[in-house]
Amino acid sequence: MRWRVISYRLPAEPSRHRVAIWRELRRLGAVPLQQGTWALPAGEPFDAGFAQVTRGIEAAGGQPVVLAVADDQASVAQLESLFTAQREAEWAEFTADCGKYEAELAGEVAKGKLTLAELDEEEQSLERLRRWYRAIRARDLFGAPSAADAERRLKECAEALERFAEQVYQAREQPEGGPG
Repeated sequence: MRWRVISYRLPAEPSRHRVAIWRELRRLGAVPLQQGTWALPAGEPFDAGFAQVTRGIEAAGGQPVVLAVADDQASVAQLESLFTAQREAEWAEFTADCGKYEAELAGEVAKGKLTLAELDEEEQSLERLRRWYRAIRARDLFGAPSAADAERRLKECAEALERFAEQVYQAREQPEGGPG
């Protein structure tokens, strides 16, 4: 695995450029080494995003310096460890959101909010979780240990939504005033 390190300086103002670069590096899964210095694996799926970051720095009047990490096994192992730790943190946040999603479904059932509009909203929330899962999975080159748990939690969320949908449809079939 080859790695690239980018170090850059940007003008202090406007701050939106610094924020945009920071967000793009985070979206790519880059590892922050210190202020203005990040490491990222070379190759797909990172090359296009890395080129975009470099162009963004230059367009904002900044100065990017890109270095290739030599085949120093200790440095490569340390970068892989930092990269995997960052994915672990992302998976932990993801699984926590899965728990919030399931709690929200349970809360809607408890409130009796079994409407098609609510089902639609919950389907969109599950799709957001799926997109997030795919984004983390694409960055998880080294197979962070929590990835399997995150996949299981996403499946559990999909199953919970299926149960919720069934309850919504059952509620719609009941006549006004409930069973009589």
